[in-house]
Amino acid sequence: MEIIFLVVIILTALVLFITELFPIDVTALLVLGLLLVLGLFSPVGITPAEGLSGFSNPAVITIACLFVMSFALQKSHILEYVIININKLIDKSRILGMIAYLFFIGIASAVVNNTAIVAIFMPVTIRLADKYDVSPSKVLIPLSYAAILGGTLTLVGTSTNLIVNSILVDTSGGSVSLGMLEFAKFGIIKFAIGLAYIFTIGHKLLPSRVAKSSSIEDYSLDGYLTEFRINKNSPLCDKTLLDRKINENYDVIVLDVLRGGEIIASNLRNLKLKQDDVLFVKGSFENFQRLKEIENLALLTDEKLTQEELEQEDHILAECLITDSSELIGQTLQETNFRRSFGSFVLAIRREGEVIRRKLAHFILKPFDTLLVYGPQDRINELASKEGFIVLGKVDAKLDNHPLWWLSIATILGAVGLAIFNIVPIAVGVILGVIALLLSRVITPKEAYSSIHWQVIIVIAAFLPMGVAIQRTGLDVIIGSGIGSIVSLFPEHLTPYFLLAIIYLITMILTEIASNAATAIIMTPITLTLAASFGFDPKPFIFAVCYAASASFITPVGYQTNLMVYGPGGYRYSDYIKVGLPLGIILWIVSVLVIPIIWPF
Repeated sequence: MEIIFLVVIILTALVLFITELFPIDVTALLVLGLLLVLGLFSPVGITPAEGLSGFSNPAVITIACLFVMSFALQKSHILEYVIININKLIDKSRILGMIAYLFFIGIASAVVNNTAIVAIFMPVTIRLADKYDVSPSKVLIPLSYAAILGGTLTLVGTSTNLIVNSILVDTSGGSVSLGMLEFAKFGIIKFAIGLAYIFTIGHKLLPSRVAKSSSIEDYSLDGYLTEFRINKNSPLCDKTLLDRKINENYDVIVLDVLRGGEIIASNLRNLKLKQDDVLFVKGSFENFQRLKEIENLALLTDEKLTQEELEQEDHILAECLITDSSELIGQTLQETNFRRSFGSFVLAIRREGEVIRRKLAHFILKPFDTLLVYGPQDRINELASKEGFIVLGKVDAKLDNHPLWWLSIATILGAVGLAIFNIVPIAVGVILGVIALLLSRVITPKEAYSSIHWQVIIVIAAFLPMGVAIQRTGLDVIIGSGIGSIVSLFPEHLTPYFLLAIIYLITMILTEIASNAATAIIMTPITLTLAASFGFDPKPFIFAVCYAASASFITPVGYQTNLMVYGPGGYRYSDYIKVGLPLGIILWIVSVLVIPIIWPF
């Protein structure tokens, strides 16, 4: 009965992950709650202490600290500084420059959270694409893939590796663990194959869809922006926009007011309007007609406004990506009072290939939505400096003026170095690194707390007890027996290869539809049981889980970095399948053939 209940919990979690009915952290907490309920009525369930143990797990602490250290590195701008100088190679050889570019991104992802890497390099990538007249859709998926592949080079390159290692250490009583650089033995082969694929087959399959030089065309805004002049007998004369409920009654947004040659862009709702004021308005054609007739306005132009016409008087258009750490997540633009808070208007929102242009005020924002923002240059610059926002195409190649800016990279390299030589555990190393950053005031405590992706932390910490429940209920044995019976049908000398192939394939499929952390937590105990039942060394199978859980190339929702580039690249869901599926199959075959050579059965 307990096993059936646990299976129902797992299947429910997978369905909720896929449908996104709830945020993934809420789903993880729901799973934790159900596991605790199981523990109340059955001895095979988890205890409250076990349920909460995930929040003190060394892997979880390490991941949280790595988020902080990655932010410090991001704040210093050292990576942008280095890569912009490296990419001078592109002027001599574009192919050589792109190879160097993606190679550097992969190496950086080996020691820095790959989500942070993509956040750092996406503006650089878009700027370079624009410079060399290349569509961003040709380079943003390669950026994500390079970061994913680079994360498999070390223990700290991705949270998946840390989670699997933590479960392995707990299960073996500390007798077995994965070394810091042990992942690189096959990771470097996987990385090289991935880069070769990107520059050959992948490049041909990538779409050329978005022209970054024309934001209006990208968002199809040309029919939704126009200018009105207030006539003599207009009801708007000596009234405010709020008085006439312009936004509410007509579903339009007044972006600016031109009065006597001067543009007024602040506190527009309370501005008393005058005859001959020119209103710069966003909305639909139907609403324009109603506004014109009822408010007695003169339509100055029915021509399509160009980006050059918009970008005047220090006002610019910019694309802004909302990260998963933004305070805007789960709120509407109206609730956040975006205009007043950030001094800019949102003209459109792009989400997973779809552009939303109407009723934006009531649109609930989600992680990695891309906003088309219109506002003063200085306010856009201010927005770019805020945590949770990435202004695409804007690159600051200047090093941080803090005298200890170099400490950000020194702490990361120091923590990794101490772990490589087994001087201190990686968890201790990163904690010491964070302390050094705080004491030196390279980052503030507020920045440290805000830089942690708490959703990721909650998902991992809340889901970790699932591994304990799988083992205690014997579900791992049942699933292992089922897989084992299938594998036993093949010749004995091929048994370990088929077992490795099945484990890798199942993990790869699960990570495309669920959280990679959840996938690793579910698959690791099952894999350990399977290896033990056949009398095989667990390492090749465990490494297969690690590599497969980080092999999310086929869907945009399988990995955060894929989702981050979805909107800015103008991709469709099918683009990931077209480009990522062949890569996933190639790496699957190579993994089955090469992993046993490095880690024999």
